Amino acid sequence: MSRPLKVVGAVGSAVCGIGGDRMVPDTPLDGIAVLNAIASAVVVLNSEDDVLFINAAGEQLFESSMGHLKGTPLEDLVPRDSQVFSLIYQARRNNSAVWEYEVEIDTPRTGPRVMTIQVSPHVEIPGWVVVQFQEHSKALRIGQQMLSRGAARSVSAMARLLAHEVKNPLSGIRGAAQLLDQSVAEPDRVLTQLIRDETDRIVALLDRMDVFSDGGSLSREALNIHQVLEHVKRLAENGFARGVRILERYDPSLPPVNGNRDQLIQVFLNLVKNAAEVVPEDGGEIVLSTAYQHGLRLAAPGSADRLDLPLVVTVRDNGPGIPDDIRGHLFDPFVTNKPSGSGLGLPLVAKIVTDHGGIVEFDTQPGRTTFRVVLPLDPALAKG
Repeated sequence: MSRPLKVVGAVGSAVCGIGGDRMVPDTPLDGIAVLNAIASAVVVLNSEDDVLFINAAGEQLFESSMGHLKGTPLEDLVPRDSQVFSLIYQARRNNSAVWEYEVEIDTPRTGPRVMTIQVSPHVEIPGWVVVQFQEHSKALRIGQQMLSRGAARSVSAMARLLAHEVKNPLSGIRGAAQLLDQSVAEPDRVLTQLIRDETDRIVALLDRMDVFSDGGSLSREALNIHQVLEHVKRLAENGFARGVRILERYDPSLPPVNGNRDQLIQVFLNLVKNAAEVVPEDGGEIVLSTAYQHGLRLAAPGSADRLDLPLVVTVRDNGPGIPDDIRGHLFDPFVTNKPSGSGLGLPLVAKIVTDHGGIVEFDTQPGRTTFRVVLPLDPALAKG
């Protein structure tokens, strides 16, 4: 027979009950809605450390749904030697709430995270506990996102400067070289040809930079992000990512994103191409996933409005990770560790995502690098 579950302590006074396979509110205030509104992950465990309930932030943290995680032993999500289990033991033994700051959690599901863990015993059912995971590293990633916005704006300004101030003199230099070519001796024409070739090469580089300049308002529409990702996957599998295993972990209920199809294809094509270039030849793997998250809002550029950014698209690879010396400048132009790389791919990603009102972030360690692109809903759905 199921027993009423009252979630208290770490998550305040949200009250809800378990009946069969679903949670049923005991009061007019829907406790599940309250728990799902909390930005930190909340997990309710029975005396055997099996998951009884997990809120929306917890689903996002562990990259799985409540329906899939219910009944799962906690040790399937967090290593048994983690400090989390020590805190659970202390909370049960002392029958009081305990917490620990700056706990490192590193699992295949979560990646490396630094969190504050709070464990509260259930007030009525012995052995049951409520575990709250509050992430510190998210603040660091928000800082990376702000840097990426600044980098995108810097590249835009650079593109405008180069286009207007450099191309005109280059045209004069090339024209002068053509005139000299008609009057110099045959052996010296090699030098005039060299001037023309190098001028053309610089112009070609400037043309590549033009993509960063502000081209007016961005044409957007409601898009199925999975169709965009499927297109990118087909391009990759038939081109630069032959032999690389590309997995899909999509949330089929994801609502439309407000975006420009061609530009979003460019974003994820760049991210997948970067991943394909670093994964091992034997066992290389790229995972494309989508999810819906609650609670992230960001100020819209040039406006007092704040945008809800609930749509998350993740590109993860099992490559060697990003070197320490470039992590802090990853979205800056011309920063690359590839011998033949231009260092413009990720700045372009940052610029396009920023134009969409979104943010891009990354986590990296040896064997696992994750880029997350967070995008706004279609406005029609956001207003609804």
